[in-house]
Amino acid sequence: MEAGRRPGHRGRGRRVIDETIWRDLEAPQPGAGRSVRRLFPESPHDIHLSVTHPGRRRMLLLRADARAADRVRRLLVDLPQTSGLSLSLSSISPREFELQVSLTADDLREVFSPLVEDIAEVVRDTDTGATALEAAVRRFLHWQQLMRTVSRDGLGNEGRRGLFGELYFLRGYLLPWIPHVAAVSAWTGPEGTPQDFQLANAAVEVKTTTAKSPRTVRIANERQLDDTGVEALLLTQIAVDERRGGAGESLNTLVDSVRSRLDSPLARARLDAQLIRVGYFPNQRDLYEEPRFTLRRTDLWKVVDGFPRIVESDLDQGVGNCTYDIDVSALEAHRVTTDEVTELIRGTDG
Repeated sequence: MEAGRRPGHRGRGRRVIDETIWRDLEAPQPGAGRSVRRLFPESPHDIHLSVTHPGRRRMLLLRADARAADRVRRLLVDLPQTSGLSLSLSSISPREFELQVSLTADDLREVFSPLVEDIAEVVRDTDTGATALEAAVRRFLHWQQLMRTVSRDGLGNEGRRGLFGELYFLRGYLLPWIPHVAAVSAWTGPEGTPQDFQLANAAVEVKTTTAKSPRTVRIANERQLDDTGVEALLLTQIAVDERRGGAGESLNTLVDSVRSRLDSPLARARLDAQLIRVGYFPNQRDLYEEPRFTLRRTDLWKVVDGFPRIVESDLDQGVGNCTYDIDVSALEAHRVTTDEVTELIRGTDG
């Protein structure tokens, strides 16, 4: 059986797959079967959310022809197991197959929605059925790796520190000045974008350090400070004290502070989805009461011509993944004020 296909559609404004959609699909149905809702009607791919009845298992479904299925089978060989999640390929007719991403444990419900949302987004714009299936499997593997990396110990020290800095910037520099949905949607770092924040007229890369007197800024690759196609690019370094106990702010406290400021359920859902993407899982909150962070200073620079950096166009063919340090003393001419950053974020500069 199939429920009405009212699309759980998100345009580029990123409507989040939330509990309302799942509860609609979980509404009691007469007899066995499943409820289905199509995502992205404008996409050439057949992507659905689904819930089985009477078991109420949540799934993401992607249909493709037999040729596409044959190409992706190699990726499913020796697929590692992840507790609470499964990935399978099933034949639904002699010529049609269905890739199923399924939730098998209720304690991962909060993780499952952003996981399938992320996979569906990746699949939506692929060219063919084969590339769609392959993209879905590879993205599932990405999530498996994230969940294994985070594991029982949660985010590592660098991950916690980086997340603190990005949320601090979101709270202090975006939420006071632009609509909250737009502010949270601008936080794209968890999706692997070149910079941590991407606004309509500016991008921002945020670095967080515990160095007492930071003399350098570590740049992870040649794309982080590449302003190609960006109206304005900012580099921010947030220096914090990090210690157990004391009067500082824990990661949990900062997360709760940001969430409490958001003025819409959509903004809060978007925040929660991005937190999960970065590896901050709701069932691990007890791991993030320590350490405590105290702000020491914030440095703001605008990346323009003459800014010391390595960008992709400077590199010889075959060279990439360049990690390098910039001496802070070389950035003084590029320093900007908080007011100037605010004007850029609000789109009122110049």
